Amino acid sequence: MLVFCPACSNALTVTSTEEVPPQNRLECRTCPYQFIIDKRYYERRYFPRKEDDDVLGGEGSWDNVDKQDDVPCPSESCSNREAYFYQVQIRSADEPMTTFYRVCDL
Repeated sequence: MLVFCPACSNALTVTSTEEVPPQNRLECRTCPYQFIIDKRYYERRYFPRKEDDDVLGGEGSWDNVDKQDDVPCPSESCSNREAYFYQVQIRSADEPMTTFYRVCDL
């Protein structure tokens, strides 16, 4: 929770008094304003979830991709040696691009 000073509009900080028993207070760092905290203060906010963007291109990612010959398929039951591929820069610029393959239909 962020509270502002009514006198100078700066953000208030939570500090403790030197009295016995110590009390928490909201205190301005630029002017002499103080507000003793005598009860619990909390604020609960529920934020809407953000929609995730499809970083790999979505449904149209395999449209207009290149084709490569002599690519061994990792599946032992597949004997196809042709695959479609596209590359995406997923990591930072100093990392190599990630290549995605899909076996060509026979």
